[in-house]
Parts: sequence; structure tokens; C-alpha cells
Amino acid sequence: MTERERAIGCLKGIATGDAIGKQTEMLSREEVTHWYPQGVRGFEGQPGTIIPRYVGNTKHEWRIAETTDDTERTIAVARAIIKDRAVSHRGIGREMLGCRKSVHPGVRSLWEFHKANDPGRVATGHDGCGAAIRVAPVGIVHSSGRLEDIVSAAWEASISTHGGALAIAGAAATAAAVSAAIEGASGREIAILARRAATRAETRWPSPLGPVFSSALYAIHDDLNQRSAIRPEELADRWFPTTPLTIVPLALALGTVLQSAASAILVAANVGGDTDSVASIAGGILGARYPDSVDDEWYDVVEKFNQHNLAPIADDLLALRHGAV
Repeated sequence: MTERERAIGCLKGIATGDAIGKQTEMLSREEVTHWYPQGVRGFEGQPGTIIPRYVGNTKHEWRIAETTDDTERTIAVARAIIKDRAVSHRGIGREMLGCRKSVHPGVRSLWEFHKANDPGRVATGHDGCGAAIRVAPVGIVHSSGRLEDIVSAAWEASISTHGGALAIAGAAATAAAVSAAIEGASGREIAILARRAATRAETRWPSPLGPVFSSALYAIHDDLNQRSAIRPEELADRWFPTTPLTIVPLALALGTVLQSAASAILVAANVGGDTDSVASIAGGILGARYPDSVDDEWYDVVEKFNQHNLAPIADDLLALRHGAV
């Protein structure tokens, strides 16, 4: 596989995982099986129609195959890097102020950022996964041998909305994983680099809790790596993804233990919890590792509905990887 195929596969995996995962976002495992007795097997219903549980939702009636703020802000980060030829939190803030999805008081990190209306704003809190879900472009533009640059750029991409130590560690680990995946590294090599990036971030921006994020990465990856099969119900029992120490670590474990973006996306969607975040991060890493494992039919539906046109974005980011950034 070429770097171009891997970069495009990464962005396709993010968008596809985001759209499929949204169908079960923040449902418990029991609620997933209630709404989808046969499990989520792809897009469950006619693309473009409202996801049944969102009918009448006053914030947004999310539609089948619609991508969320996860993909919207990933593209915003990419646009900022391409325009500025650098990873700058002010440039990223500028582009993110044009994003519209999930801007409401229920998502405090985004709500506070948009209320401030300041592209140079630096958040002092928020430890969620909102930074990690948008940093794939950082990994695409930086080679894995530039770990310090990756960690610093992940910080730049995080702090408009997420200034917490766990959020920054998650972003650094995810960006490093994407970078290594673009280069064709093995799952084990990617997992090691992600832990190194998280450890470096936790050293530079320590949490009062200590280096807990890197420890969570190790624990969840080690657990999944020893399993003979990855079953959503078992993951839900042990690593239900609703906290900073389970969402990104589970996504990175799926992205480095499994060998198919489509399989990881379905596992994430059927576990419950923050399904779109887990599915998009894991889908992006595996899309880079194995571009052909992003289901073409799913992605065609996503592109037809959302019209993201991701290939030129990947091309521009790769040009910077080998040039000016």
C-alpha cells in the first residue's frame, strides 16, 4: 500500500466509523440490543432518514449516514494545517469556529469555545476525547520519528477546546498511532509509539492523578491482545467507553489488535457508550493500516450523504508531510 492509499483510508475510516457509530452513541449495551436486536451490521435503515431514537430530538435529528462533529472537526484541523502550512492552535481555532455540529450547552467544551468566539482561546479544562477524535491530520503530516513534534502539534490541536492532561495525552497517542500507521507499522509498533507519545504528554502536562492514561493504554491493549475473540458484550462489561480512561484507550486497542476497519467499527458500534468516537478513531487507524478494510459500500453512502471529498485533503496533508511542516 502507498502512503496516499493509507492517508485516504485513514480519513475514510474516520468518517465511516463516525456515521455508523452515531447510531448507538451513548446507549448502554442493553439499549443497543433493544434498538438493534440483531446488532448493528452497518447502516440500519434508509440513509438520510432520521435515526429512530433521534426522532423529535430538539438539539438535532441525526440522520442515518450523517457524520458528526468528529468528522467535521477533523476536516477543520486539516484545513487549518493546509492553509497555515503549520499546526497552530489559533489557525485550528479559526477553522473550528466555522463548525456547527454539537454546538450546544450539552457539549460544554464546544459550547464554551464557540461562546468565547476567540480563535486563540486556550482551554484550561476538559478531559474528554474531543481532541483525540480530530487529530488524525497531525499524524498524517508528521512522520513517526518526530515524536516531540507530534506531541507538541497534538497539544496545539487540542487546546482550543480541551486543556485537560488526559485529553492531551489521548490526542498525542492518537496522532502518533496514525503517523505510524501511515508508514505501515505493525499493530505492536503502533501501540508502543502511542504509549510513548502519551507518556511524553503526561510528563509535559502532568495530571494530578499521575500517568494514568498511558497505564490505561497498556492495560486495555494487553487485555484485548490476549483474547481469542473480541466480543462487544465482553468489552462492555470490562471497558465500557464513557470515561477519558476507556474511550480513547479502547479505540487505540481495537485499532492495533484487530486487522479490519469494518470489523472494529462494528465492534465499537455494538459495545455502546461513546460509539462514534471509538469507531472513528479505530476506523481511522485501521483504515491507514489496511485501506481495503474500509467497507466501500458504507463509505460510498457516507460520501454521497455528506460530500466530504476526502482524497484531496489527504493529498495536501501528505504534501506537507514531505515538505514544509
